[in-house]
Amino acid sequence: MTHRPGRGPAAPAPERPVRVLVAEDQAAVRAGLVLILGSAPDVEVAGEAADGVEAVRLARELRPDVVLMDVQMPRLDGVSATRRIVGDGLADVLVLTTFDLDEYVFGALRAGAAGFLLKDTDARALVEGVRLVARGEGLIAPAVTRRLISAFARPAGRRAEPADPRVLDGLTRREREVLACVGEGMSNAEIASHLGMAEATTKTHVSRMLGKLGLRSRVQAAVLAQELGLGGPG
Repeated sequence: MTHRPGRGPAAPAPERPVRVLVAEDQAAVRAGLVLILGSAPDVEVAGEAADGVEAVRLARELRPDVVLMDVQMPRLDGVSATRRIVGDGLADVLVLTTFDLDEYVFGALRAGAAGFLLKDTDARALVEGVRLVARGEGLIAPAVTRRLISAFARPAGRRAEPADPRVLDGLTRREREVLACVGEGMSNAEIASHLGMAEATTKTHVSRMLGKLGLRSRVQAAVLAQELGLGGPG
């Protein structure tokens, strides 16, 4: 490699910004979300959608990293839009809701959303939430994590069938440990520290574990871990 006099080594290329599609039917709210996200140097608003049909179309056209999805929208609700976007592998979806236990949230999580935030989340938490989801980590508003997982695993009005422990038969010991940590709400960095391995290795284990269990998101894995009574490795 030739070194040019007077110039230091080339600086590493900056990371590509996280590209976000904002799907929200209320124009004023949508403008606020775009303003907040656009102010972050590592986030780029790739597009805006005013309803679910437009959200699916733009997700297919623009291929954003994350779709910030309102759950109650005209023409096609956020749950149905999430199901199509996640099902087609177009992007990860982070849903926004006004209510912490809105029935639409459960539908969105079952549809494979990476998580959700409340609409009153502050700007910093919103941007960080988008970053987390873009890194492949699930996200649930901290204030309602336990209530959400409990309600998702045991819907009101009926007793859910208990999860069959045999679903874990195809997992390695390490993948079971990772599943237990996901069930406790740990991030990849926290799991890596807890289990004494590299964060990149943790991400690989999470991906393989989800694939073997046929799950779409970490949130679904967390619910399964809770149903099976998995605790952190001793």
